[in-house]
Amino acid sequence: MDNKNKKAVCTIALVAANIIVFLGLSFIGRTEDAEFMVQHGAMYDLYVVNGHQYYRMFTSLFLHFGVNHLFNNMVMLGVLGWTMELEIGKIRYLIIYFVSGLGGNMLSLCWNVLEGESVVSAGASGAIFGLVGAMLYMAIRNRGSVGNVSGRGLIFMVVLTLYYGLTSSGVDNLAHIGGLVAGFILAVLLYHPRRAHA
Repeated sequence: MDNKNKKAVCTIALVAANIIVFLGLSFIGRTEDAEFMVQHGAMYDLYVVNGHQYYRMFTSLFLHFGVNHLFNNMVMLGVLGWTMELEIGKIRYLIIYFVSGLGGNMLSLCWNVLEGESVVSAGASGAIFGLVGAMLYMAIRNRGSVGNVSGRGLIFMVVLTLYYGLTSSGVDNLAHIGGLVAGFILAVLLYHPRRAHA
């Protein structure tokens, strides 16, 4: 079936939800303020572990620190999500997105607990890295590309983004890495390339 005329409705909905949440929070406070973001569902290790507020691992996926954080993530989500959703289907796409996001937050949480650190974190980047990881596997299975996205392009994107994260402050690199690995593993389990029929 031709994907050119199809719309990735789940990706559109995810982008819209993130923008709506951001605009709503921007009307009542500062999204760059860590305390304000914690009050509205951001990840905070002490509250998750000691307060058993596990919902924060999910709600934080829809929160962003400032317009630049939101814009960068939504551009990546729009480009990667659109391609992947049409390739793999809505249900498997959403499973990979949310499980990768939760997996990234879990790895970050465990590391912070082991290090004795208390960190406020939020953003869709762990889930987006899950899409990148899944698409890397899909590109391998498809001998080099997924839709209009090449495997080399994905690898370049991963290296560039991880380098930016490692050389910048305030970036949750473990959530990125956890999401990337989770997405790759989930794609191994869920993705089965369509076979061409003669």
